[in-house]
Amino acid sequence: MVDSAGGDGTDRIVCACGGGTYALDTTGADGADATAPPGAPEASDSLKAFGEVVKAFRRRARLTQEQFAPKVRYSVPTVASIEQGRRFPQRDFVERAEEVLDAFGALRGAAKHLSRQPGLASWFRQWALLETEAVNLYTYECRLIPGLLQSEPYARTLFVNQLPLLGDEQIEAQWAARAERQRLLRDRPNTAFSFILEEHTLLRRTGGAEVTRGLIDHILEIAELRNVEVQIMPLVREAHAGLDGPIQLLEHPTHMWFGYCEGQESGQFVSDQKVVSTLHMRYARMRSQALSLDDSVGLLKRLRGVL
Repeated sequence: MVDSAGGDGTDRIVCACGGGTYALDTTGADGADATAPPGAPEASDSLKAFGEVVKAFRRRARLTQEQFAPKVRYSVPTVASIEQGRRFPQRDFVERAEEVLDAFGALRGAAKHLSRQPGLASWFRQWALLETEAVNLYTYECRLIPGLLQSEPYARTLFVNQLPLLGDEQIEAQWAARAERQRLLRDRPNTAFSFILEEHTLLRRTGGAEVTRGLIDHILEIAELRNVEVQIMPLVREAHAGLDGPIQLLEHPTHMWFGYCEGQESGQFVSDQKVVSTLHMRYARMRSQALSLDDSVGLLKRLRGVL
């Protein structure tokens, strides 16, 4: 059963999964306006609550912000922003603060309930949340290398060239969010990741030859993981099932499948099982049309060799 009406005025998709329901707010993980610039500060009660917990334990330890900041290897302004609920704490901050403040696991526990992910477009946050629980995750991309496979120099090239232009803090927030997402590939060894990439996304040489060399090396390294499959769709292909655009599919632990399609300034979450079935059909066909795993690795190495 799918219900698209949220009782609190938000657009919500509620799917019957197993014995219960699974709710997804299409307005974003925190109800943010999809027109808000990526990485912009947003109000979040959970962030403010986390900041108050950090502040309380810091004061209990009789440390000023100036004394506490170097112990967790962050700047004083960053610590202040976290305590004020204006900045999302990175995992290493949580771990260092937990140790320095001897917080009895309270900071780790509070961090699990934070509702905002900085640097992610508001329309993408629900999908990013589902990624952290997925049993299977399939990605076909025809415009650029997908975020989970991007090297840092390649990602930063994309951020620098984004319009409207981003400030330095926004770029750092976007890279931090992307790097955090990429941990899924190694942190979830029981999740099967499948990627189909278009050859032309590498031939474009985004960022130049050096960036592309590093990108290919990065993809080859990830392709060695047992839970990751990378296939290349060759530049010349008479039949292609993915001409309608990018596709993302995932299987939730409840064994429900969901889809996601992203455009320029919006993303469409797909829960209609008929549509999901169609996306599955197209992805399966593309798997047979793309190069095999071994041939894809061979092509990547050849492309790397001519740069």
